[in-house]
Amino acid sequence: MLWIDNQPEMKPFARALLTAVVVASALAVVIAQPIIGRSTLKIYFIDVEGGQSTLVVTPAGESLLIDTGFPGDGTFASTPGDPSTARDAQRILAAARDAGVKQIDYLLITHFHADHDGGVAELSQLLPIRTFIDHGEPGPGAAVAVTGTQQMYDKYLIARAAGKHIEPRPGERIPLKGLEATIVAAAGEVLSKPLAGAGQKNPACSGAGVPASEKTENPRSTAILLQFGAFRFLDLGDLTGTPLFALACPSNLIGAADVYLVAHHGGADAADPSLFKALSPLVAILNNGATKGAQKETLATIAAMPSIDGWQLHRTLNEGAVNAPDARVANLDETTSAWIKVSAKNDGSFTVTNGRTGVTLPYRRKR
Repeated sequence: MLWIDNQPEMKPFARALLTAVVVASALAVVIAQPIIGRSTLKIYFIDVEGGQSTLVVTPAGESLLIDTGFPGDGTFASTPGDPSTARDAQRILAAARDAGVKQIDYLLITHFHADHDGGVAELSQLLPIRTFIDHGEPGPGAAVAVTGTQQMYDKYLIARAAGKHIEPRPGERIPLKGLEATIVAAAGEVLSKPLAGAGQKNPACSGAGVPASEKTENPRSTAILLQFGAFRFLDLGDLTGTPLFALACPSNLIGAADVYLVAHHGGADAADPSLFKALSPLVAILNNGATKGAQKETLATIAAMPSIDGWQLHRTLNEGAVNAPDARVANLDETTSAWIKVSAKNDGSFTVTNGRTGVTLPYRRKR
C-alpha cells in the first residue's frame, strides 16, 4: 500500500481493485466452507434403550431421521408428556445439535410399534418435521399384538397431519439430494427385482428362514438402502420372517452393504446367516438395549464371520450372549447414553466412532 499512497492518481483505481480482490476472496472462503462440509455422510445411531432412532445427515445438509424411540420415560406402556423431560426425544435432539441439524427434513417410521414411533409427539415439539414416510397404518391385528401400538399411532397421526406424507413402495426412492435412498421393503412386500449389480444366487440359503417372533408389524417394516458414491448403508427396521428372507434368498436382491443395522435389534429372528452372507457388511450395528435385542443366536452369527466387526449400542445381559469387545460397545450399562457415529466418504471409506470413548476405527472395502 505504500507505493499506492505515494501515487495519488492511482489511489481510486487501486483501492477499488484491492476491495474487489478482498471481497472475491471472502466469497471464495464462504463458498468453499459448505463444499468441504459436503464431502461426508454422517449417521448417528442414537441410544434409545433397545428401540430405534438413527439420524442421517446427507452431504447436502439434509436430514433423515429413521424412527424416534419410545415415548415419555421409555417403555411400551409409557405415554408422551413434557418434551423437555422425554428421554428419547431429548437424546435425538442432542444428536441433532451435534450434527448442526435444526429441522427434520424427512422422518421415516419403519413400523408402528412404540419403540419406533413413540417419540414422534414429543420430538415434533422440539424440532420441525417436514415430511413423514411410512407404510400407512398398522397391519391387521397389530393394535392388540403389542402394547401401545394403537395409542402411539393415534398420536403419530396428529403429528403427521402437520407435514407432508409419503407412502413409498419397494423400489421407489426418497428425494434426498446427493445420494440414492431406495426403499427395499414396505408393508410386507419387497423388491420385485434386484437392484443394479445384485441378483446373484445365494449359496448360503437354507430352508425358509427364521419365523418372525412378532408377526403383525415387524414383517411390514419399511426398509431403506442409502448409497453415497461407493458407500452403502442398509436399515431394515424390524423386518423379519418371510420378507427378510426374500431379500437374500434364493437370490441376493440388494447386493453388498458396508454398514448393516441388524434387523430387529439383533433378535434371534434376525440370526439367519444367509442375509449376512449376501450383504457381506464390514460393520454390523445392533441398536439393542441391556436386555432387548442382541440375542445369542445373532451375536453368534456375526462372531462366526471374521470379516464383520460387530458394534452394539449396549452390552447385553441376555443369557448365553457373547458381547462384542468393549471397544465396540457404546454403553456398558444404562448409566450412559452414548451414540455410535458413522462418517462416510463417497469413495466407500468410512469411520465408526464410539461415543462413549471417542475412539474411531477406519474401514474400507477391498474392491
